[in-house]
Amino acid sequence: MDFQLSEEQQLLADSVRKMLDRSYDFESRKKIIASSGGSSAEAWGTFAELGLLGLPVSADNGGFGGGATDLISVMEAIGEALVVEPYLPTVSMARLVERAGSQAQREAILGPVIEGGMKLALACAEDGSRYDLAAVSTTARRDGAGWILDGEKVAVIGAPQAGRIVVTARTSGKPGEARGVSLFLVPGDAAGVTLKTYRTQDSLRAADVVMSGVRVGQDALLGAEGAGLEALEEALDFASALLCAEAVGAMKYACDATLEYLKTRKQFGVTIGTFQALQHRMVDMCIATEQSRSITYLACARIDSGGDAAERRRVISAARVKIADAARQVGQEAIQLHGGMGMTIEMKVSHTFKRLTMIGQSFGDADYFLERFAAR
Repeated sequence: MDFQLSEEQQLLADSVRKMLDRSYDFESRKKIIASSGGSSAEAWGTFAELGLLGLPVSADNGGFGGGATDLISVMEAIGEALVVEPYLPTVSMARLVERAGSQAQREAILGPVIEGGMKLALACAEDGSRYDLAAVSTTARRDGAGWILDGEKVAVIGAPQAGRIVVTARTSGKPGEARGVSLFLVPGDAAGVTLKTYRTQDSLRAADVVMSGVRVGQDALLGAEGAGLEALEEALDFASALLCAEAVGAMKYACDATLEYLKTRKQFGVTIGTFQALQHRMVDMCIATEQSRSITYLACARIDSGGDAAERRRVISAARVKIADAARQVGQEAIQLHGGMGMTIEMKVSHTFKRLTMIGQSFGDADYFLERFAAR
């Protein structure tokens, strides 16, 4: 299989990296995460100008019709720069809206997203749900021509900046049952919505979303009533594949930074990179990164090929297990080879370690995906 980027993909990758090198260096990132909003309007506007927000959206809806493989280089660049803007939640939920939403919903959501005027988030996790998408206690009951939502979602990445939040709510059945889970597009500032905002360990902005008597119209229902789980699983597999690409970018930076440190740090009068034991550990880091890149290509190719859902889940699960293991290995080795200074907030490698650790827990940890792989 040819893993070389096409000319268009290479040009896009170069443009994204140049933009991030110019305006999203480590010092700029520190100012962004310290700001009240925790994101950069300028960076988001540049994402829109480059067409990044419309990459996975079809041309019929104003996008470019790209697949997961077209986004690999973008996500790798985001991983290297440790971008904190909610790019992944926005593009993955935009793709979900395009696939599951009505024409009116696509017109209302996709245009503003592509132009940079709206960000999206996904609220599907609840206290104690442990990655089980069917463990939904949040309820949605009919009220005339609309719905009333009650419940609480936790760890919603990007919720503080989101114009719309895709919420899972139970319209029938009991928690744990696949049938009866519906998807709703809820305005982030709707009456009855309370956000308990905070900054995550890897400096993203998130919130616990409390909904008390939130009234939405019939047009807020995304897809068929009670049948939202299948579409959500596919959307999260798409997001998981892109998350693998982000992890590869972060691991690449960790390897590059660690190698540079080994070439310059001296001990006993010589650079520590001359110590054979450290060379072996450095090689192991690079091998783990390249293996992760290979399985990321496989995962993204499987997403783009469509077809059997069970096979898609099997490949994505395998990729997430490998990425989780490699992220832990590369992140921990980078810190250890840097020594004590690798733990300081002044070193970018410490922030990379945090991001790699959080990626290993996003949408499911290694144990969760290993069980899902075995079940397929």
